[in-house]
Amino acid sequence: MTKIPSKSLTKLFFSARISHRSLSTATSSAAETQAQKLERIADQLIDLTKFEKHDYAILFRHKLGLNKYGPAISGLNAANGSSSAAAATAAADAAVEKVAFDLKLEKFDAAAKIKIIKEVRSFTDLGLKEAKDLVEKAPVVLKKGLTKEEANPLLDKLKALGATVVLE
Repeated sequence: MTKIPSKSLTKLFFSARISHRSLSTATSSAAETQAQKLERIADQLIDLTKFEKHDYAILFRHKLGLNKYGPAISGLNAANGSSSAAAATAAADAAVEKVAFDLKLEKFDAAAKIKIIKEVRSFTDLGLKEAKDLVEKAPVVLKKGLTKEEANPLLDKLKALGATVVLE
C-alpha cells in the first residue's frame, strides 16, 4: 500500500472542484488559499494527542450547537438568527425537566464490595484498580450524563448487590 502525500490529495481535490465549474482567476487563487488553509488545519489535527483530539471533538460539537443528545435549542436559534418567546419557553421547560443524571454511590456493604467493583467495571471503561479506588471513595459519582432509561437498570443492579445509590 502506498501513501499519497496529503498535499497531492488536496491539490487533486481542489483542482477537480475548480475544473467542474467555470470560475474566474480570482476565485481559483482563493481556492488555492482555501486549500492551503485546509491543509494547515489537517496537519494541526494530525499532530494532536489523543486527549487533545477528544477535547477538540467536544469543542467542535459545542460550536455546532450539538451535544450528546442532539441539537441544543439555543444552537438552533443562533443558526436561524432569531429569538422568539416560544423558543425561550421551550428552553425554560427543558431546564425544568432534567434529562441527564449522575449515578452516585453513597455507601455499600463491605461484604458486597467485590461484586460492586465488578459491576462498576462493566458499565465504565475503568480497569480493576481504578474501579476499586473509585468504589472505595464513596460517596462518589460513578457515571455522569446518563438518561433515565440508561441509569435505572444500573441503579437496580447496584441496589440488588447491596449498594446505596442515587440519581442526581
